[in-house]
Amino acid sequence: MRNRNGFSLIELLLVVAVILIISAIAVPNFLRSRQRANESSAVASIRNINTAAVTYSMTYPDMGYPATLAALGGANPCSATSAQACLVDDFLAQGTKSGYTFVWAGDGAVPSVTYTVSGTPQVVGSSGQRMFCTDQTGVIRYDPSGNGCTNASAALD
Repeated sequence: MRNRNGFSLIELLLVVAVILIISAIAVPNFLRSRQRANESSAVASIRNINTAAVTYSMTYPDMGYPATLAALGGANPCSATSAQACLVDDFLAQGTKSGYTFVWAGDGAVPSVTYTVSGTPQVVGSSGQRMFCTDQTGVIRYDPSGNGCTNASAALD
């Protein structure tokens, strides 16, 4: 009788097939949960921007709301001014965070009385599915297609 050491080819192929089946189930679930996490982070970032904008307008009443998103941030160490208020994370103030791109649009007036903020997935369907937007009212709205969020879009519950 021969002494068998190791595994046969059939046994190895069976183990590889089981691993492939498990990964085929797990990978899409992982991608969906990463997408949901990015969307949750985008909503939290927009809430943070709203809070920072109100704080900015109360701190600098002669300016109203900031003219740009960058005016809410500032690199560390940060000394607060109207051009660099140190109210949000500098990555967020530069317009990107967690697979989303954030765009600030002010009214151009001084003092500024309105603004809009939108958060768009960098890759729709991969980094996120929904686009989020808000304005000075603080109501966060979303567009399920990932582009085209407006003040007429559905409000987030």
